Amino acid sequence: MNREALAAYIAETYPSETDCPWARYPEYRVFRHAGNRKWFALLLRVSRKTLGLPGESTLDIVNVKCDPLLTGSFRAEPGIYPAYHMNKASWLSVSLEEAGEETLKLLLDMSFHQTAPKPRRPKGGSAS
Repeated sequence: MNREALAAYIAETYPSETDCPWARYPEYRVFRHAGNRKWFALLLRVSRKTLGLPGESTLDIVNVKCDPLLTGSFRAEPGIYPAYHMNKASWLSVSLEEAGEETLKLLLDMSFHQTAPKPRRPKGGSAS
């Protein structure tokens, strides 16, 4: 999946907003929940060295939130790394070139639900 296909998939699958919050990095895109504005995906272009990989080229990655109990298992998959510039216990960096499309879609779905607005509790006393 490439950057454009990822952005199109997110737009058609999730009620979300997107923006490019850093003038210095116009190719970085944040995908947020429309309701609570929390990030569920961050699209970046980073050097391979940033992820601890050999070579001088860059990779397109997407950072996604993951259940901390599952991050270790997903990191064993091809193209999935400890998150760049995020909490490594609960975020992953996924290479758009290397990771499988179905795995990427699964991780996006998990991230969307992990960051979704929580239901509000009713104010006041008990209902009984």
